[in-house]
Amino acid sequence: MLHAHPIPAFDDNYIWALRGHTQESIVVVDPGDADPVLSYLREHNAKLVGILITHHHWDHTGGVEQLKAQFDVPVYGPANSPYAGITDPLEDGSEIEILDNRLQIKAVPGHTLDHIAYLQPDQKPQLFSGDTLFMAGCGRLFEGTPQQMQAAMDYFASLPEETEVFCTHEYSIANLRFAQAVEPRNREIIRALEFCTERRQEKRPTLPSSIARELLINPYMRTREPDVKAAAEHHAGRALANEVEVLAAVREWKNRF
Repeated sequence: MLHAHPIPAFDDNYIWALRGHTQESIVVVDPGDADPVLSYLREHNAKLVGILITHHHWDHTGGVEQLKAQFDVPVYGPANSPYAGITDPLEDGSEIEILDNRLQIKAVPGHTLDHIAYLQPDQKPQLFSGDTLFMAGCGRLFEGTPQQMQAAMDYFASLPEETEVFCTHEYSIANLRFAQAVEPRNREIIRALEFCTERRQEKRPTLPSSIARELLINPYMRTREPDVKAAAEHHAGRALANEVEVLAAVREWKNRF
């Protein structure tokens, strides 16, 4: 199992610092800014030994070159990425080992076409989902299609319910407020919103989430639920034929919420 610590960056990003059995070696996920990573390494007297990239957006890759120049570490990321700084390209179904833990690679296009997720499947599973799966949300469809995003949600739903979900933005409260608009009678959303509001008042992260929680609160993982479908149809003003159309309608609704 990996120990994951969130390093805040920009307004709402998290760069996940991962370690295994020792404190000395660190791998970071999506370092959009090098400075907070360097501060974390100095504070913990640790050395960077690797970088994981989920997709090419600048707020996930902007610090890579500075870190790579200082530490000369492998940079893992999607093989089809337009980002040129990846040294160890990964395909869907690949497997790597970091910090004595194995990670399985899953292509989850939708937010971007090059997006991948990293799954640590052993002991207590851990998912590093980038900008595809958030607590109670999913990423905007900048490059991909609703079909691709629905396929990603189906993959996430297939994982063990105890899987911890480490995404890369603190969007939980905004996402939950929208989820509540979609399912106002869903008590689990109300409980999650109360929990996250308290955490943010204490200036603490709301993450990680879990697959079990997301199955109960995330409208993009609940597109087959009658209440979600009915709400999406009401907002769209038309009947929706299947879960892909429901996801597309809910995501468009959220874009304007």
